[in-house]
Amino acid sequence: MILQTKRLILRPWYEDDAEDLYKYASDPDVGPPAGWMPHTSVENSREIIRDVLSAPETYAVCLKENGKPIGSIGFHRKDLAEKDDEYELGYWIGKPYWGQGLIPEAAREMLRYAFEKLGMNRIWCGYYDGNVKSRRVQEKLGFVYHNTTEGIEVSLVNEIRTGHVMLMTRETWDRIIRTDKNC
Repeated sequence: MILQTKRLILRPWYEDDAEDLYKYASDPDVGPPAGWMPHTSVENSREIIRDVLSAPETYAVCLKENGKPIGSIGFHRKDLAEKDDEYELGYWIGKPYWGQGLIPEAAREMLRYAFEKLGMNRIWCGYYDGNVKSRRVQEKLGFVYHNTTEGIEVSLVNEIRTGHVMLMTRETWDRIIRTDKNC
């Protein structure tokens, strides 16, 4: 599946993307706030493409202007989503692209896809204490606070953290879309 927005193409990851992935995922300001360690080499990035980013409904976030991946976005059912009609949304973007509204743009398209094409009723999203950028993305999209959990073991970074959970329901999405169409 390939999805598009005004500025982005969301497409599957390819092993040939390893060098571009490493360029952004090796930055210590990118992964640790989201709960994963910086990539250590191009080969490490290639392994992550094979083992993690090749999962269904996981996409490289690529600029339309050059087709190169600058981040990742996807759905999974590892932590928060427990039912067949719900997913958890995860995302990150390379530091040079922070503050440009690209992840909210990609996430809006993912939400449209989930609710309108995949028949989902709930999309969960979370962030750890201190990850203000991720919280702001969720707020911009219209996610609503659900709960906070303390003492979460984040094994990939060997830390205990506090996590915050946000929720987008189909009803909320429909209301947002109706409001946007009326503007």
